[in-house]
Amino acid sequence: MQKKTHIKKGDMVKVLAGENRGDTGRVLEVDRERMTAVVEGLNINKKHSKPTTANPQGGIVDKEGPIHVSNLMLIDAKSGKSGRVGRKAGKDGKLERYVKTKKTAAK
Repeated sequence: MQKKTHIKKGDMVKVLAGENRGDTGRVLEVDRERMTAVVEGLNINKKHSKPTTANPQGGIVDKEGPIHVSNLMLIDAKSGKSGRVGRKAGKDGKLERYVKTKKTAAK
């Protein structure tokens, strides 16, 4: 059984923990079985590749590695702020995701 995630392919996310903490990027793919996501330009690993017809030289290739979804926070497309994900019924009755941004306290 696949679990529900708050992150989808194409979302802009902020990394909350790890070496790339504070960085942002676009989600390239989500593995719901392992609860991980691959984010563009983040968690770069070096992969050694043999020479092939496509790459006759071979060598070392930089490749994005997976990040656990618990370490990712969705960024709102309109405001650019990051926050938790909520779901509410839209006009057509389908559930729509929205970002719960932090409200500042009035002094």
